[in-house]
Amino acid sequence: MSEKIDKAMGLFRERKYKEAIDAFSSVLETEPDNADVYNNMGVAYSCLGDFEHAETYYVKALELDPEIAQAYINLSDLYYKAGDLPSALGTLQRGSYELQDNLAIAHLLARVYIEDQRWEDAISELERVLDGEPENYDAYYDLGHVYFELGDYESAISNFETVIEYQENNELLYYALAQAYEGNNEIDKAISNYLKAIAVNDKFTLAYKKVGILFLARNDYEDAIEYFEDYINFDIPDEEKESVNKLIERIKTKMG
Repeated sequence: MSEKIDKAMGLFRERKYKEAIDAFSSVLETEPDNADVYNNMGVAYSCLGDFEHAETYYVKALELDPEIAQAYINLSDLYYKAGDLPSALGTLQRGSYELQDNLAIAHLLARVYIEDQRWEDAISELERVLDGEPENYDAYYDLGHVYFELGDYESAISNFETVIEYQENNELLYYALAQAYEGNNEIDKAISNYLKAIAVNDKFTLAYKKVGILFLARNDYEDAIEYFEDYINFDIPDEEKESVNKLIERIKTKMG
């Protein structure tokens, strides 16, 4: 029987999804309670864009084996992509209940809580993830995002800084940290991290505008003009470009 499963998986890896489904169906003729096969068929149907059949097979897999973690993940992803956030959330909550030690499900649940702006629930799940995986830097990043949304900028900074110790040269991370410093009114550190974001990616448009605004707030007019002029050289909407050009002219007038 393993030969039939190997054949089906081989077809799946070759992206021959219809043939893989037929091969998995052949397995089910003699193994009608094989939850893994139902889950794999769900994935194959999902790859074909047949979400109705995919859902049916994921649900069947979980009926047969409520502890098949990947089926919860796959089913929740199916709901999430369909815009059905409550069903995605419910699926992961059930998975978290059935598999309390599965930190991958806990982390996904936290991210859906974030999407649903259930910040305290997200914090609870992320802390549980970090208790079990203290070097899960994606969880630290997500936790930093939650604290930022809650206005707890010091906690956001702490979590983002933890990630930077592990993962440097990431413009999005420097940008997030800069925003947290800006929110905490630590302007010099905010500018420094926006500049680091630009150093990593010199086409990171928003960072140029942010730096220009902070230099302007600090009355560093020449530096503000420099970054605003860089910003308007990017492909930005004409209305935005016109607005920033007017701002540059006002700064120059103020400088005399």
